[in-house]
Amino acid sequence: MGRIIAQTCAKYLKPAVLELGGKAPLLVLDDADIDDAVNGAAFGCFANSGQVCMSTERIIVDAKVADEFVRKFVAKARALPLGDSRQPEPVVLGSVIGMNTVLHCNALIDDALAQGAKMLCGGKAENTLMAATVLDHVTPKMRIYHEETFGPVKAIVRVKDTEEAVACANDNAYGLSAAVFGRDMARAFNVARKIDSGICHVNAPTVHDEAQMPFGGVKGSGIGRFGGKAGIAEFTELRWITIQTSPRHYPF
Repeated sequence: MGRIIAQTCAKYLKPAVLELGGKAPLLVLDDADIDDAVNGAAFGCFANSGQVCMSTERIIVDAKVADEFVRKFVAKARALPLGDSRQPEPVVLGSVIGMNTVLHCNALIDDALAQGAKMLCGGKAENTLMAATVLDHVTPKMRIYHEETFGPVKAIVRVKDTEEAVACANDNAYGLSAAVFGRDMARAFNVARKIDSGICHVNAPTVHDEAQMPFGGVKGSGIGRFGGKAGIAEFTELRWITIQTSPRHYPF
């Protein structure tokens, strides 16, 4: 639909702002506060059952802290209540939008497992109530490494160092939101600057928005920015008007 709108706007030379989805990476550096990273990743992954354009889709973890992070993250994911959000009992994970999401996520799970990924919790669903599902040891040869799940099925990629983490984060057609967790703020900020995304949060989840902030992505995640002055500027014509206050010299 977004592309149809863009094509129609182009026909009439009208400005358009498009947000076209994402594959948000969350980087856990070797000096990260693991508990803080786990909490941020869980919220980014499973808020609204992963059905947010900014949802954390790939958790990229330095191998030096991967085992501890994965153990704590999976324990938290397993404990998230699943159920019908229309009922009185509180739940974190409710129904996804429809069976197309279920079938898509199930296919990504099958593909990843067939190529060596390890499923640590959750699994394939038979209806729209999908449990939090975590796949570890995901590699670029798997579909879930590249494709947006738009559901509560998440990939963990283990990397050897920060340079590899940045390369992994940028190894995608999308570039909407990202996050970096690390205790050394200057280092984490420099890592954030190297990620190709319209939005990046240091020590905070990928799912975050503020009305006054410029919201939008790069690469396949769209064009333009929503929010605050940036959103106004996208639909404002910039003009140049001059006044000559004295006789002007001309070359001929």
